[in-house]
Amino acid sequence: MANIGLLTMWLNKKIVEPLLEILRKGAEPKLLAFSAALGFTIGLFPICGTTVIICGLAIASLGSHCHAPTVMVINLIATPIELSLMVPFLRFGEYVSGGPHFPLTSDALKKVLTLQASREVLLSIAHALLGWLVAAPIIFAAVYILSLPLFKVLVLKFSTRPLSPKRSLSPTEVRLKSCLQEGRRETMEELEEHLL
Repeated sequence: MANIGLLTMWLNKKIVEPLLEILRKGAEPKLLAFSAALGFTIGLFPICGTTVIICGLAIASLGSHCHAPTVMVINLIATPIELSLMVPFLRFGEYVSGGPHFPLTSDALKKVLTLQASREVLLSIAHALLGWLVAAPIIFAAVYILSLPLFKVLVLKFSTRPLSPKRSLSPTEVRLKSCLQEGRRETMEELEEHLL
């Protein structure tokens, strides 16, 4: 039972609290969905230990077009899935390239871990990369499409700031809005004539 409590505390600290903080700051749902799709897709990259560096490079190159904390948190969430998809990416890459079937044995794993990889092992890594590269656009699109409505709801529910407007209001529209709120009828009529 103590292990479950520690796991829950870790999940709250590393995943739930950062996501809630992102939502409270009122980021745009489209930006969050794009960033989540980017973080998840890169998080599935089939070479362990490289996803954080690749996410950092993506964040640096995209700048304000992605939300860095979201990319990194979703990348962390994708890690267990990354490990489970390494073999499917390998097999898919073999299928796409028409390459030979690589036997997954403990001897091959031992060679990889001791940096004594043979040509076949390096070719299998290339096949896994090819499988990921072909699947990445589909994964990205699916995560974006599925997460956009989710982020719209979550931002509305948890945000403490209003979403930024699509366009700024003109000075006339601002005066009309203030007149409507204050109930000044004569000024509203003047502004309506000005707008028409």
